[in-house]
Amino acid sequence: MPTGPISAFIDRHFLHFNAAALKDAAEAYCRHLESGGKMFLTVAGAMSTGELGISMADMIRAGKIHAICCTGANLEEDVFNLVAHSHYERLPHYRDLTPDDEQALLDRHLNRVTDTCIPEEEAMRRIERIVLQEWLDADRKGERLFPHEFLYRVLRSGALTPLFEIDPRDSWLLAAAEANLPIFVPGWEDSTLGNVFAAHCLAGRIKSVQTVRGGVEYMMALADWYQATSRDASIGFFQIGGGIAGDFSICVVPMLHQDLKIPDVPLWGYFCQVSDSTTSYGSYSGAVPNEKITWGKLGAGTPKFVIESDATIVVPLVFARVMGW
Repeated sequence: MPTGPISAFIDRHFLHFNAAALKDAAEAYCRHLESGGKMFLTVAGAMSTGELGISMADMIRAGKIHAICCTGANLEEDVFNLVAHSHYERLPHYRDLTPDDEQALLDRHLNRVTDTCIPEEEAMRRIERIVLQEWLDADRKGERLFPHEFLYRVLRSGALTPLFEIDPRDSWLLAAAEANLPIFVPGWEDSTLGNVFAAHCLAGRIKSVQTVRGGVEYMMALADWYQATSRDASIGFFQIGGGIAGDFSICVVPMLHQDLKIPDVPLWGYFCQVSDSTTSYGSYSGAVPNEKITWGKLGAGTPKFVIESDATIVVPLVFARVMGW
């Protein structure tokens, strides 16, 4: 097990924090990798705006994360933060905001995510102008790419480099682009850039709505990746939050087995969910792991962990343990 300074701190204070599940999940993550396994990460919520990318980028570069499924918001908000960080505004007393206060933020073109406001012009419109050119070029050529592939192309081109406002090593998407990490983004349409793409299609600037590939094709790509990767390694599933990022991707296993009738499809070999959602049967984000056994996603013997806490606090601790800090 990792034995760095942060890992030693975690050992000393886990019982104080009453977070045995966190320690157990982190150590099982380490064992999974040490036995030759791969780890699949799903990211919901506002984790990119919460700057979880600082920890994620290190894990990607170290080869501790092998594929990611995220919401469209997390995909784009890492890039927004990369180029507009100095224009963000923090609202530590956001719980006290009145409707008039919220209206004042809108009037200033500040889009609030909990205690952080994303500036429309410096973040969203700046990225829109650059990505739009990639969409238009692809549209003219009849080329079709996934949403993350367009952002990979932008990042690799260097077009954003002069605009960086944070250390680029703290951008998880830049680390993923450099590693050519597989990414899957179900429901991308439910994002700022997804809305922008739809608007340009409606305005007739983009001729084919198929220029950006969609969710069914993402599932097909995930199925190909899962089958190829699971031939040689057990694949673990580390879920941050719930929602579409988690539910879409975990379903690839029963889809392959039950719908495609492919025999001997390996189940996910490790499962951990970090969520502050109330435990509930009927709410995906709050469903306990055992429920997934009945759907053919996890096995009775799969190592399963639930960490009920704020992901921005506990996930960096898990990652620090895995990194051996």
